[in-house]
Amino acid sequence: MRRVLGRMRGWQRRYWGERSKAERVEFQSVVTWNATVWLFPLSWLLPPITIGLHRHPGALALGVLLIAVGLLQCLVACRLTRPALDHYLGRSELPARAHRGPALLLALALALLVTLVALGRLNGPTSRMVLGAVLVSFGMTYAFTVPVAVFLRRSAALSALLVVVLLLAHPSGLGAAATALAVAFATAFTLLAARCGAWTLAVLWEAERGREIQARLAVAEERLRFGRDLHDVLGRNLSVISLKSELAVQLARRGRPEAVEQMIEVQRIAQESQREVRAVVRGYREADLGAELAGAQGVLEAAGIGCEVRAEPAGLPAEVQSALGWVVREATTNVLRHGDARRCAVGLAIREGVVVLTVENDGVRAAATRTSGGSGLAGLRERLAAVGGTLAADIAGEDGFRLVAEVPLPKGAPMPDEAPLSDEAPRGAREVSDVTS
Repeated sequence: MRRVLGRMRGWQRRYWGERSKAERVEFQSVVTWNATVWLFPLSWLLPPITIGLHRHPGALALGVLLIAVGLLQCLVACRLTRPALDHYLGRSELPARAHRGPALLLALALALLVTLVALGRLNGPTSRMVLGAVLVSFGMTYAFTVPVAVFLRRSAALSALLVVVLLLAHPSGLGAAATALAVAFATAFTLLAARCGAWTLAVLWEAERGREIQARLAVAEERLRFGRDLHDVLGRNLSVISLKSELAVQLARRGRPEAVEQMIEVQRIAQESQREVRAVVRGYREADLGAELAGAQGVLEAAGIGCEVRAEPAGLPAEVQSALGWVVREATTNVLRHGDARRCAVGLAIREGVVVLTVENDGVRAAATRTSGGSGLAGLRERLAAVGGTLAADIAGEDGFRLVAEVPLPKGAPMPDEAPLSDEAPRGAREVSDVTS
């Protein structure tokens, strides 16, 4: 029993838990289409023939052959559903002969149906049910690959042909109207079930691609900001070095002793620039926590993620703000890159001399949670350890992720003027927790 449950969990994780929302909707749609392809032959084709033809051996043989053709239609349609959907979504081209086999099966099924009607072994209602079943099996995949107008025109032509043929096989004005209605039902059903569902998937994937582009742009903007930080550090110092070097050259040409002093100053500025560049690269350059919180909220909202920030960093020591600012920056990057977040909540609280920063988001897939101990979080732990802080990251609910950073206030540091926030999680985090659970 445990082995069966383990396999079920593995199947659920592989085919559902590790998929994005768009992939889940597509998987569910494909399963629904395949089930629909089998539904009509099993309910409209199999029972009428097996019940109505058991007293006529010759007709029963034709009926069994018709059932076999109908079930073969289902098998071929299920194999063609995914390639036809990929063709509709523009992922790959469908071979020109892909519908040749299904069309031949449809023609054979219709020929068997007309033969049974001509022999008088199928009555009117039963023959129309069989007709609808074989048409739906073919139309569920054919609707993906041709324009709607073409599909409607060919359905109308097929309806007219079937009306004429069935009238010749069994003259009946009511039967002709019923045939036209059966073809119209199959046409409308396949368009609504297949084409409309595929159109919804196309819109969903377009929105997903737009969301990914927004996330990449947000990350690119963060990299540009880091580039501007380097420019701010090096730009002024390099300009000063250039000017003082030029001055030292002019003084040296004139034999002035001040040239040595200028070169000593150039050496000092160069060493200072090296230290500042190392600080930026290693992440120890002081960052303003308020600016990081505002930037994180703007970046996340630009990527379509609702972000609520409840934090008042004013009054905190500079080293505490710098360490927590890097936590906010790394957490924002993780929210954008991993999972499929809809909401994010950031809260700041002061508890017994310890500043606690909480970042919580939803939409984290199982594959992303297994990689939560990556180099980014390891680097954050190193930065926080330098100021005596700690970092904890864990799953929250079914698809949530919580990052908690704690940094103690330095001894003798004045407490912020603002009153401490509640020990409870911020309201935004509680809302996200409610969503994920």
